[in-house]
Amino acid sequence: MTGAASGPAIGIDIGGTKILGAVIDSHGTVLEEHRVPSPGGWNEIRASVTEVVAQLRQRFPSVVAVGVGAAGMVTMEGTIQYSPNVLGFRSAPVRSELESAFGLTVTVDNDANVAAYAEHRLGAARGATDAMVITLGTGIGGGIIVGGKMLRGAHGFAGEVGHFQIDPDGPMCACGERGHWEALASGSALGRMGRAAVASGDAPNILAAADGNPDAIEGRHVSKAARAGAPDALTLIDHFCENVATGLVALANIFDPTVIAIAGGLVNDKELFIEPIRVHFVGHIEGADYRPIPAVVAAELGENAGVIGAAIMALDACN
Repeated sequence: MTGAASGPAIGIDIGGTKILGAVIDSHGTVLEEHRVPSPGGWNEIRASVTEVVAQLRQRFPSVVAVGVGAAGMVTMEGTIQYSPNVLGFRSAPVRSELESAFGLTVTVDNDANVAAYAEHRLGAARGATDAMVITLGTGIGGGIIVGGKMLRGAHGFAGEVGHFQIDPDGPMCACGERGHWEALASGSALGRMGRAAVASGDAPNILAAADGNPDAIEGRHVSKAARAGAPDALTLIDHFCENVATGLVALANIFDPTVIAIAGGLVNDKELFIEPIRVHFVGHIEGADYRPIPAVVAAELGENAGVIGAAIMALDACN
């Protein structure tokens, strides 16, 4: 990692369900990790992050910096103003309070931005000057690389790709608006689609995958049934992948990337999702017969992209 501080850093990934911390060396290698459940308010989140960092520093006292990636709108100063999926983030002064707690350089950025930072440096978007990394999980996040640099916007809020409207009459998004891409193409959306299909009597195999409990159906149950070859689940997956591709097409038409890397929990079943997404994407992008088609690929760094990117960003900030 040219020009970065040589000591290890801790990367922290704060999501809606967990806080994952990891010690990362200057080559992006994960040396140690520790995770705890993600609590509610900022005070509780701060205490949990402090616990994670303390545990990791006991093993690696030479840590020189801490990088945080979190779901939400993060200012240039490291305050998380708002997150629809993490209620503790409401004007939370994350960077300043963590720097005071740790006595180390701390960087804070959107979780999709730090994942994109890692994939651009070390993963699927390596070497691309214009790329997008889209995280499909509880919600949808995005990191956009333009001219080799992260697109941040005027206030640091660029890349909130989950919150543009696909269908004004569509389902309610976690942010309170209808028909956002996140409400139609996230992991949460896949679960909602599965429950709706079961309620209409069209998805017996999805219901069976959830042990007959229609209220318990999540995206993982749809994936489980689809992996077993259930036609009701495969049909639903294809519809979901078309929803994903619809958003990707809109973004590709605007930003003209060479590569779009798909990250997040859904891509653990990449053979189930990536090819259908790619097919729908190519079928709808503007001028498909007259342009280079952006490559739609699975991200390479998996669940650790966030902690790796956050740590690398923190190491870079030490210079």
